[in-house]
Amino acid sequence: MHVRDIMITDVVSCSVAEPLQTAVGKMLDAGVGSVIVTREGNPTGIVTETDVLWEGYDTGRCFENISVEEAMSHPLVTIAPDRTVQSASRKMIDDGIKKLAVVDGLDLVGIITLTDLVSHEDDLLDQAHREEAQRLDWEL
Repeated sequence: MHVRDIMITDVVSCSVAEPLQTAVGKMLDAGVGSVIVTREGNPTGIVTETDVLWEGYDTGRCFENISVEEAMSHPLVTIAPDRTVQSASRKMIDDGIKKLAVVDGLDLVGIITLTDLVSHEDDLLDQAHREEAQRLDWEL
């Protein structure tokens, strides 16, 4: 199974110049836990719920007075849509993150999250069982 098979293509994004309040509003409106941050149309970072909480806690400032650029995590960790779901999972573990931007070159084409991986666990297990059975058939 590949990243493109389970990624979300309707990605919520905002510009580095926008206030954090705008990013939070977009997350709430879309019911998502992050926004991809762009600079001149190219993905450059991510603002997650955790980033928002830390920024509010650390600065004590109102979100309308904090830029998205100040709050975002960067550099943006990305993966290509043709990579396997297993490689996405490994990348999340290795980088200690829960969300990966899916890019084709410089173009943002989706996002894959830990929640996406968990929700497709049964599909992944079925695929693993099929591949193991096929491997055993080849050995006979």
